[in-house]
Amino acid sequence: MKKRIILLLFAICSLTGFSQEKIPAFQDGEWLRYRMSYSGFLKAGVATLELKEETFQGKKVLHAIGKGRTSDIVGWFFKVRDRYESYFDPNDVKPYFFVRDINEGGYKKKKNITFDHEKNTAHVKDILKKRDTTISVTGPQDMISTFYFLRSYDTKNLKEGEQIDVDMFFDEKRYPFKLLFVGYETLKTRFGKVRTQIFRPLVQAGRVFKAKESVTIWITADDNKVPVKMSAALSVGSLRAELDAFKGLANPFEIVVE
Repeated sequence: MKKRIILLLFAICSLTGFSQEKIPAFQDGEWLRYRMSYSGFLKAGVATLELKEETFQGKKVLHAIGKGRTSDIVGWFFKVRDRYESYFDPNDVKPYFFVRDINEGGYKKKKNITFDHEKNTAHVKDILKKRDTTISVTGPQDMISTFYFLRSYDTKNLKEGEQIDVDMFFDEKRYPFKLLFVGYETLKTRFGKVRTQIFRPLVQAGRVFKAKESVTIWITADDNKVPVKMSAALSVGSLRAELDAFKGLANPFEIVVE
């Protein structure tokens, strides 16, 4: 269950709209930290995302690093130490290389994915199993680049009830997401009151999530489009993630002044 929670946080907590915008939503040096809690009181863990400008295989790229770990209390029962990386084009957020290195309660995976957009393939290297696989896939985003790809698109003209389809590729599969725009809400955060847009990804009800619309995400309605809160109703209990700290945003973090 913890594995899916970490994946969910990294992969969908900022999924937004679809008309490209001129103002950049992120930049080199951006860093975000989220605190997660279980059933409203138990500190479940921390997740961070940081962005660096680098050179990869002769190309100027943005290197995104996502980390997730459980708290000391939860770690006694189920220890998580996850690391995800994505190297993508700073203009169209096209991913070139993706890293998944996880240790979740002793369950380990270490895979690298190289995307060839000319041949429409993804080469998956399973380091632990010493296995290479090449899969045909067109125009994919990896799990981390999806976060930035969708933040670079305009959400201001979305109407309530509009559904957004997003494709993501990691490991050896394509994962489609369906996202529903719910509306606007002024949310009280540790930074002050923030005007947000609300999105609801449609997830699979069953072992992990209580219902199809169990997850709700609040994203700043400013030019950064940063997720400030996520709430998920699980089959057992609930999970909440909240923005705890940030730095290096591309645009002012807008606070509602009354």
